[in-house]
Amino acid sequence: MNKKAIMPMVIILTGFSNYAQKSIPVINATSTVVDIGDGKSFKKGYWNISPDLRPDIYTTLGKHAEVTFYTDIDSITFRVRPGKTYDFVILLNGKDSAFTQIKYERPEHIAGPLDILKKGGKYDYKDNREILKFTYTSAQDPDLIELRKKFKLDSITGEGNELSKIFNLLHWVHYLFVYDGTKELPAYEGISDLVSKCENGKGTMHCGALAWVLNDCYLSVGLKSRHVVCLPKDTTDFDCHSIITVYSKTLDKWLWIDPTNNACVMNEKGELLSIAEVRERLIHNKPLILNPDANMNRIYPVIKENYLYGYMAKNLYAFQCYVDGGGESRSNLLLPLEYKGIIPRTRANKPKCTYNPDKFWAKPE
Repeated sequence: MNKKAIMPMVIILTGFSNYAQKSIPVINATSTVVDIGDGKSFKKGYWNISPDLRPDIYTTLGKHAEVTFYTDIDSITFRVRPGKTYDFVILLNGKDSAFTQIKYERPEHIAGPLDILKKGGKYDYKDNREILKFTYTSAQDPDLIELRKKFKLDSITGEGNELSKIFNLLHWVHYLFVYDGTKELPAYEGISDLVSKCENGKGTMHCGALAWVLNDCYLSVGLKSRHVVCLPKDTTDFDCHSIITVYSKTLDKWLWIDPTNNACVMNEKGELLSIAEVRERLIHNKPLILNPDANMNRIYPVIKENYLYGYMAKNLYAFQCYVDGGGESRSNLLLPLEYKGIIPRTRANKPKCTYNPDKFWAKPE
């Protein structure tokens, strides 16, 4: 027998033997969606089975918590203790093995948002994994043409320079809608219908809808923009925040634009900053300036310390960005180097992950 052919088989058998010696329990599934019971919390549809991650790690913040994974046909329960990990396999459709691990993690609320962000400050600029190509829906798309004409967006943008058009549209979207992150959107058919049903207080919008509307407004007038979901590290924290990054040809950079708070961010010289630059400045304690007319629902002024150093510092740990123009299906996920696996709330979207911000924040072609 060829000795070269023997070696791979030995490695495979050794690996299988190691797993067998550990007596890793196996549960079965025919659906990729998993519910999780974590102490007193029940997370419906929280987890998506990912056989390509080995192991795929779920962290609980509950010391001595009883954690149960419920597939569509099976379940398994562990009582989790600090310093220990709990391994098991989810066998999907009888053939794909998802090696899964549960572990306890010290509650992140003990540390402040900036402490957590600084700990996750490092990236890997040599990460060459392929991510999805970002595309930008043409202004000639029928839905965008309808949006632009129906709401007279050319008049809203005005005849000024590029930056004035960017901010005119930001202000228009911000002041047209009432924000409420606790309510669902009304039933709608397309972006123009959603705007009609929610404008001027007829309905309310959460931050994701506001970002979607502004993103389509920018695309409809020929600006390149992306809907960005800013994510916390804490897997039990479901309070993320959606904003926009729009590319300025004048400044040759992406800009931070937040329609919920009518906000942009600048450095000490008054120069507009990108999302990546704001994150970097928070980590390295560099000055940040918030525009003075930043507000919530025309009533509440946005306080820089609360907004940037508290709320957004918490939510700038990782970023999910949709790649298909105004669509919300395929996405890329930018993670700091310390985070292993996929942030659970993004799993259903099956994003392509990277540790390389240069790939994620690449300029539009």
